Amino acid sequence: MKKKMLKNLPGLCWILVGNLLYAFVVALFILPGQLISCGTTGLALVAQQLGGIPVSGFVFVFNVAMLLLGLAVLGKKFAMTTVLSSFVYPLFLTGVQSLLGDFRVTEDLLLCAIFGGMGLGVALGIVIRAGASTGGMDIPPLILNKLFGIPVPVTLWLFDFAIMLSQLFFHSPEDLLYGILMLIAVNFTLNKTLVAGTGRTEVKIVSEQAKQICESILHNADRGVTLLHGEGGYLHEPTEVVFSVVATRELHKVQVLAREIDPECFMVITQVTEVWGRGFSFSKEYRKKAE
Repeated sequence: MKKKMLKNLPGLCWILVGNLLYAFVVALFILPGQLISCGTTGLALVAQQLGGIPVSGFVFVFNVAMLLLGLAVLGKKFAMTTVLSSFVYPLFLTGVQSLLGDFRVTEDLLLCAIFGGMGLGVALGIVIRAGASTGGMDIPPLILNKLFGIPVPVTLWLFDFAIMLSQLFFHSPEDLLYGILMLIAVNFTLNKTLVAGTGRTEVKIVSEQAKQICESILHNADRGVTLLHGEGGYLHEPTEVVFSVVATRELHKVQVLAREIDPECFMVITQVTEVWGRGFSFSKEYRKKAE
C-alpha cells in the first residue's frame, strides 16, 4: 500500500501544480479582463452576473454535482481521477484571489485573451498528462458519449460555444471574438503540452553498407536499431534498411555516423509525436548477443 502511494505521489503533485496554475491564470487574466470564457468557469461567470454568486463557490458546487453524476454513470475509476481537481481547484482559486487582491498584470484584453488561453492550455495539459480530469464541464460530454455514442470533441465544442454565447447578454460581440481567440489559444497550447517531451525523430537509411551503419549507431550513438529487409523498386535487388528512433538532439550525430560510412546513403527523417517502448518509456536493457 505504501509503495503504491509513493508510486502515485508524482502524479498527485502534478495534478496539484496544474490546478494551482489554472487558478492563477483565471485570477490574473480571465476575471480581471472580464473575458468570455468556456467550461465551468464560463458558467460561473454567468452565475456571477445573474445572481452575484462567487465564481469559486459556484465552481465548487458544480464540480461536486458533476463528480457525483460521473460516479453514477461512468463508475468509480473515473471518479477517482477527477475527485482531486473537483475539490482542489475551487480552494486554490479562493486562496489565489485572496492573495492577489486587486493586483492586475495588464488591462489589455488582447493580452489577457492570449496569455490566459495559453496558461489554461498548459494547466489542463499538466492535469491530463498526470492521468486525471479537471471535472466540471469535462464530464457531460463523456456521459453523452457513453449513453448515446456522441463523439466527445463534438459535444465539448458545442457546450463551450453555447456557454460563450450565453455570456453575450453581459458582453459585446467584440468580447465574443476575444473569447474565441482565447479558446483557440487554449486548444493550441493544450495540444503542445500533451506531446511536449514525447516527440522523437524516426530515421530510415537505405544503404549497401547498412550493417556497418547499424553497428556504428549501436556503439557510438547508443540507440536501438532494426534492420528491415526490402527490395529495390527498379532493379529488384535485395536491400537492407536501417530503422531507428532517436531523440531530436541525437539526430545530427546519427546523420554524421551514417554519412561517414556511406556518403551516398538514402536517408529519410520523420518527426513522430510519441514513442512507447524500451529505451524511451522504459529504461534501456542491455543483453548479450547469442553465440
